Amino acid sequence: MERTFANAGLQRIRGVRSQMLTGAIRNQVDQVWNAFWGGGVSNPLSVIEQITYLLFAKRLDDMHTAKEAQANVLGEPIVDPIFSESQQHLRWSRFKDFDPERKFSVFKDEVFPFIKALDGKAGSAYTKFMNDAVFIIPNANLLDRVVNMIGEIPMEDRDTKGDLYEYMLSKIATAGQNGQFRTPRHIIKMMVELTAPTPRDVVCDPACGTCGFLVATAEYLEDNHADALRDKAVRQHFDQNMFHGSDFDSSMLRIGAMNMTLHGVEDPKIADRDSLSQDHADQRAGYSLILANPPFKGSLDGDGVAKDLLQVSKTKKTELLFMSLFFKQLTLGGRCACIVPDGVLFGSSKAHKDIRKVLVEEQKLDAVISMPSGVFKPYAGVSTAILIFTRTDSGGTDKVFFYDMEADGYSLDDKREPKDVNDIPDILEKYLQYKNAEGDFTDKKQKAFVVDKADIADNKYDLSINRYKEVVYEEAEYDPPEVILDQLEALEAEIQGDLKALRAML
Repeated sequence: MERTFANAGLQRIRGVRSQMLTGAIRNQVDQVWNAFWGGGVSNPLSVIEQITYLLFAKRLDDMHTAKEAQANVLGEPIVDPIFSESQQHLRWSRFKDFDPERKFSVFKDEVFPFIKALDGKAGSAYTKFMNDAVFIIPNANLLDRVVNMIGEIPMEDRDTKGDLYEYMLSKIATAGQNGQFRTPRHIIKMMVELTAPTPRDVVCDPACGTCGFLVATAEYLEDNHADALRDKAVRQHFDQNMFHGSDFDSSMLRIGAMNMTLHGVEDPKIADRDSLSQDHADQRAGYSLILANPPFKGSLDGDGVAKDLLQVSKTKKTELLFMSLFFKQLTLGGRCACIVPDGVLFGSSKAHKDIRKVLVEEQKLDAVISMPSGVFKPYAGVSTAILIFTRTDSGGTDKVFFYDMEADGYSLDDKREPKDVNDIPDILEKYLQYKNAEGDFTDKKQKAFVVDKADIADNKYDLSINRYKEVVYEEAEYDPPEVILDQLEALEAEIQGDLKALRAML
């Protein structure tokens, strides 16, 4: 069964899964994006937020329509209607047909305040983060164009809605102030495939941003466990208890919550909190799977950091604190795939060494996948790696799977153009072979190889791949010095002859 799921994942990584967005829809999105820029809204996150408000307004109308249909079938009044009789003009199906000026005034002055006032109602995590939301679409013409664009897209299709949102998110091209940046979707998918989520998992990203890891997990389960998700109890778990995320950026929280909603998760548990803070140290429910690319820029004020995290490794560096957090958040037997900067693998400080020792000696380190430095361009050029481990609190590391990723299917410069060379399918295949005790990974000259725990301990728990990979040097043969000198003299004579010929022409 494990092989079946992995093979399905390989197909998705290779792009076999159909793309729901047509070129026409993408062109519409691009035109609207340009219109926002022309209207003075130039921040990509602001553009996405404004479109998100409209998507949510449409969703509210769809939910109310479903309640109406159910009431008509039963011949009873609508239970918990979203819109009252006096608020019918606030429904998407009504205001979308207003003339541009009236549409603008109704949405700005009535619909948007109505959404903000929901405060977690209407069965959505999204409305919990609307307190500081601001409507900044500058004019009626732009609003009209965006409403018309959304109206022309078949939004009843989950994949289309999700792909539309992902396409918009792909336009984010600036790093956040706190060091967070968008993780490439194909890297996220690879990490999900490597951890093979199940319908019984409880999944968390403690620095969730736009919820890319949680969305990819939901897609994986829909693709690989569709039969299980038809079970009422399993589906309820999927919709209400499976997905957990936290962030302290309200814009990210709104975008992330809507991303989850558009991908078919009804009520994800998205929280507004700093996961490393002492204020939230008592809010660490046990998770069976953590997928994360936490911010790793700079240091934090030690006074505000949760004390139990400092007990694992006394440090102010966010990348090490998040590693400590993962140890605390996982249930016993829970697994984690996280992205870390290369410094975590070989840093010489006591805090770095302590984290790596805990990872190898107290937990079960499964894999280290080294990624090339261009993976996160144009956001950042930092070299990174993926760590995969299981919480045991009693050790268990015997051997560690290493992979030297050299290509991810895109150029490693700022343009990130598609390329034919891609190690990701091989990574998935080799790791599955390793987990199934198949194949030979003793040759450290290959991209994929295994290192014994004893060797890692002897190297002070250094996890950098260059510490263990064997490099093959090809012996070069050169002519004897006398022959080389003769060749140089002959070349010099030829040059002198050419110079004399040139002088004769003058």
